[in-house]
Parts: sequence; C-alpha cells; structure tokens
Amino acid sequence: MVCLGNICRSPLADGLLRRKVAENQLDVEVDSAGTSNQHRGEAPDARMVATANSYGTDISFLRARQFVKADFQNFDLIYVMDKSNLRNVMALASSEQDRQKVKLILNELNPNTDQEVPDPYFGGQAGFDHVYALLDEATDKLINNIKNNAH
Repeated sequence: MVCLGNICRSPLADGLLRRKVAENQLDVEVDSAGTSNQHRGEAPDARMVATANSYGTDISFLRARQFVKADFQNFDLIYVMDKSNLRNVMALASSEQDRQKVKLILNELNPNTDQEVPDPYFGGQAGFDHVYALLDEATDKLINNIKNNAH
C-alpha cells in the first residue's frame, strides 16, 4: 500500500488489510510505504489513527517508511492511492514485470476508471471517514480476490 507520506491513506489500507487477513487466517504479507521520505519513522497521523480505531482497526503500531526498489522483489502486488504516487512508483520500476505489479487500489472496485483515494490530510473529519469507507470496501475486494485465487 503506497501513498505520499505513509501517514494517512497507505497505513489505513495496510491496517485494514492486515486485520482482514488475520480474520480470514490467510497467509499474506501486508506492508505500506510512502513515495516521500518526509515522515520516515513516524506514526500514522493521529486523526487517521482515531478514525481507524473508531471503526475497530488499530494502525497505531505502524511506522512510515519510504518505498524502495527492493519492494518490487518483496511484494507481488503494489497498490497506490493516486496517480501521482503511481507515477513515482513506476519511475522506480526496472522491468515490465515490476510495472505489472503496480495498481491503483480503487481500480479493484471500479476497473479502469483510475479513481484516486483523496488525501484527507488538509480536510476535516468527513474526509477521513470517506477515505476509511473507500479503503474498507477496496480491502474487502482484495480479500475476496485473495480467497478466490487461493484455490
């Protein structure tokens, strides 16, 4: 899961998917990163931690890190939150195989629409709730995809 700073959207997507992977007893490694190193080592934004907690998802233990080239080798799928981060991640890809791993997360819900998860950082609580709803639905879809491909 990748966004810009790895303190709002991507840690939420990470925490949601981790929780659902555990609930479904799936063998899946989940992580998140930012394309910027601005917040490296920081906890997620307190507003996102509170929003996630209010819906039963703990993300307080996550710490921001920067996306690195090695992530292409370490992960089968790389979900980005918006087109800017898509471009940033693609710029680090060194092969077509790497590029095939990178997807806009909301294309899982609405294929080929290239919708973006809005950055709630500069907005109010409604923005955080909206992002939670979007990523909750998207991670449900990812869990279904994982279950269907596991057989």
